[in-house]
Amino acid sequence: MTQHLSDAPAATGAAGQAFASLFRLLKLARPDRPIHPRGLGLTGELTRTGNPDAPSGIDWLDSTGTDPVEARYSRSLGLPETLPDILGLALRVTPSTAGTSSGTPANPGAADVLFASTGWQLPGRFLLQPRLDVAGATMTTLMPYRGRKGPLLLGLRTRSLPPGSLASGDWVLGLYWATPAGPWQECGELRLRAGTEASDTALRFDPLGNQPPGAQAYGWTRRLRKPSYRAAQRPAPPAVVHPGVPAHPGQESTTATGRNTMSTVSQQFNSPPADVWRVIADGWLYSGWVVGASRIRDVDAEWPQVGARLHHSVGAWPLVIDDSTKVTAVQPGRSLELVARGWPMGEAKVDITLEELGDGCKVTIAEDAIRGPGKLVPKFLRDPLISARNRETLRRLELMAVGGAGK
Repeated sequence: MTQHLSDAPAATGAAGQAFASLFRLLKLARPDRPIHPRGLGLTGELTRTGNPDAPSGIDWLDSTGTDPVEARYSRSLGLPETLPDILGLALRVTPSTAGTSSGTPANPGAADVLFASTGWQLPGRFLLQPRLDVAGATMTTLMPYRGRKGPLLLGLRTRSLPPGSLASGDWVLGLYWATPAGPWQECGELRLRAGTEASDTALRFDPLGNQPPGAQAYGWTRRLRKPSYRAAQRPAPPAVVHPGVPAHPGQESTTATGRNTMSTVSQQFNSPPADVWRVIADGWLYSGWVVGASRIRDVDAEWPQVGARLHHSVGAWPLVIDDSTKVTAVQPGRSLELVARGWPMGEAKVDITLEELGDGCKVTIAEDAIRGPGKLVPKFLRDPLISARNRETLRRLELMAVGGAGK
């Protein structure tokens, strides 16, 4: 398999660019981390037992020693804990300076090694496998390293778990290596634990730039992975706000509470807040700037007071759905909270906030599905779609404010 893929640079390069495009789309909803959005930071040590009888061909694995480790455990898609997900464990190992099997000193620089939940035997060790938790999960590097004796994979299996959550004690795993089709050989033990205050880590791992001593990435794995890493670590677009940031004063951060976050986008307007609010406060104008609203059928006289509704249609004629949007909270001139209905697709919560900036303002829209079939769409799929639509909504709102629309 390795030789076949290494002879197809065009195919692997195209696949790598396709993955990168997906990552760029996901960054609209998750500007910091498009995958593995939330994690648990861990520290510990890796004790290498070496391979005296059957060397792997990677100096670091074949020597004995104890290395300090920083790690991050996460769920790849960010699905709720009650659903299976691809589990990930990223390690930053600082190899000790003990001699290697070849008698040369090991590289003391950090090495980043990424593991994901897969099968253990063939062909499962090359296939990602969603799991509910780490209790029965096996993890591999999925793609092989190149050593002196050819390709090999690294693997981890849980030996023991702390009572309760991973944050409550030591997580102990066995470290193994194997050729792509060979049996697993045990070569060490990894012991990890969370800090006194369990939290995520800001570490960014680079498995292509920081490789274990004596190991190299194959060219085809670089072509597959490097574009995605670049896309994931590129700074977020200016109109995208991290989904956990409170949209207006007093709003609780959903990242801090652990509840579902909202897809959030912002744009700086040249118009003052009063001009923008005049457009928002006129319910009859919503079909002019809200993407998806095809017409307004009626607006309650109290709009935009709490409890008032505007009656809209969604879709393109003749396939239109008649429904309504209700105001659930308002701070005149500053913020508006809505529940927008569009059954049979369901309902969405929408927060619109205005913040004065010099002669203009920053306008933010935060939205997510709260009821109905739309909520069943995985968040990593619906967030980019919501963000793209609301970016266009902000562009239209700015044009209407500049043009003097509103009461």
